[in-house]
Amino acid sequence: MIDLHTHSTASDGTYTPEQLIAYAHAKNLKAIALTDHDTIDGIIEAQKMAKKLDIEFIPGIELSIQWPTGEFHLLGLGLQTASDELKAAIEFLRQERDNRNQKMAEKLQEQGINITYDEVAEKAGTKTIGRPHFASLMIEKGFIKVRQQAFDKYFAKGRPCYVERTGLDLEAAVKAIKTSGGIPVQAHPLSMYVSWGKMEDKIIEIQSTGVEGLEAWHPGIRVAEAYRLEELAHKLGMIATAGSDFHGEKVRADRKIGYTAGKSKIEDRYWYDELKPKLKGKEFML
Repeated sequence: MIDLHTHSTASDGTYTPEQLIAYAHAKNLKAIALTDHDTIDGIIEAQKMAKKLDIEFIPGIELSIQWPTGEFHLLGLGLQTASDELKAAIEFLRQERDNRNQKMAEKLQEQGINITYDEVAEKAGTKTIGRPHFASLMIEKGFIKVRQQAFDKYFAKGRPCYVERTGLDLEAAVKAIKTSGGIPVQAHPLSMYVSWGKMEDKIIEIQSTGVEGLEAWHPGIRVAEAYRLEELAHKLGMIATAGSDFHGEKVRADRKIGYTAGKSKIEDRYWYDELKPKLKGKEFML
């Protein structure tokens, strides 16, 4: 098994980068990508642990993209360095995330949830703070019982504490990844909420910006949809990848490292046949 989409405590996962690699090794994975949201802070730690345990490591990132429908995330897989463009992109997203978090904290207080952003930041212990960190503190303070309640009642679109996210321009994000030696891959394409009838044209439009791959296999979709996305990727001459989007069992118990759509094991071919031949295979260097 392999996994090309995972998260650590550097963003909103529950395992430290080192723990994540050790966990992947214990589960007999041969290769793993760390793709934290809008940050590369965990890469060096994960890379060192992967070397120690002799597991192939793919440095990555998951960037938030400004998009008119649904949600668009762009994976950067096989990063070799942090280019000036990538550093600028990360800083832009950090500032936007900070603004959003401040507004969410204010809205929570208006709802009688006595939580400050400073409290959330202190408890999170990471620079990349998001809604899951708010939810964890809300549980600790007794406002909710389980994390999903925070989203269902407060943070989901249309709920009282929802704040619109500002993402990167897609072309700027593609450039940031490519200048860092990585390959841009669209994460979970069905999150765009584009109908199948319009999907091919939309992917062609995205491909024209320099996106080279589609994450065809993701646990949030059905197996038939995954095969359909993989077929579309190959039809357009794109790479097809697969991931678990693993954050840790405490976040999403249904998402298991090394497993994807239909609870199926992630096949080695998505690394060895699809992605790896396109990469130069150098170590990540800051």
